[in-house]
Order: sequence, then C-alpha cells, then structure tokens
Amino acid sequence: MKILFVCSRNRRRSLTAEHHFRATPGLDVRSAGTSDAARVRVTAPMLAWADLIAVMEKRHRAQLDARFGDLVDPSRVAVLYITDDYEYGDPALIARLEATLAPILARGEPEAPPLDPSEGV
Repeated sequence: MKILFVCSRNRRRSLTAEHHFRATPGLDVRSAGTSDAARVRVTAPMLAWADLIAVMEKRHRAQLDARFGDLVDPSRVAVLYITDDYEYGDPALIARLEATLAPILARGEPEAPPLDPSEGV
C-alpha cells in the first residue's frame, strides 16, 4: 500500500509518519504539506501515486479538496485527527499514528477512514 501522509508544513507530524512507517513491510510511504512554507509541498502526482492519503486534520482534507478538486478521491482519504501538538519524532505522536492506522493497515485497504474521536464513537 502506498501512503501519502499530509500535514501543514511537513516538518513534524507527516514527516514523523513517513520516517516511522518507511520500514514497515508492504508499505511505500511519502509525506508532504499543504502550506506554501511546507518542506515538501503536496502535488497532483503525489495524490495520484497514493493508495491512501492520510491527512492529520479535517482542514488538510478541505485544503486538498479546494486545491485539487476531483483528483482527491474521498474513498482514499483518511483523516487521522492528530493536532499539531507534537514535535518531530515524539514517541506519543508515533503511538497515535500507529493506533490510528492499525485498523486500516489490518484491512490492507484504504477505505473507511477512522472516525473523529470527538464525535463520541
């Protein structure tokens, strides 16, 4: 499965995810950001490449939709609901990423993104 991790500036959350999951067998991972100030800015070819686009917050999904429109297939986007409260490589961030992605990786397919934990699931 090819996963594109997306946050704002591609310096902490998505970069941590890319570096952590790159050693996972069966995964090909990359990361990018939505901001003009991103270390690596998300592009249309990146979106086309990915089987799963894992965005950290709802606003990242909205930014992708606004910028790329129909190139963003909603069935391939998972909102992870991970706020920008972590530093690069933070063990708590890695634990959140693993817990949030575990159900998706167990299925082996990108459908049915995780629900927002604040919605009382």
